[in-house]
Amino acid sequence: MKKDTHNFIHEYKGLGAFGMDRETDEETLMFYLQKFSEDGFMKAFLPRLSDGDLEEIYLFINDQLKKHISEDEYHGLFLKDK
Repeated sequence: MKKDTHNFIHEYKGLGAFGMDRETDEETLMFYLQKFSEDGFMKAFLPRLSDGDLEEIYLFINDQLKKHISEDEYHGLFLKDK
């Protein structure tokens, strides 16, 4: 059974611009992140990054998760292991 979804990207009809207002910024970021995490793109992109780039991206995401979601949310919403 699939746990992960990327439905927003298929339904989004918004502007896709950053810096206009909070709602558009959030929608644009969600659009970018769903496109960014697509398997085919990741297979092309990740090998081009240096070890430092990989670590920087990982640490940034991990820091944001720790800052903004609880341990229960991390497991239930992000890892989906609960």
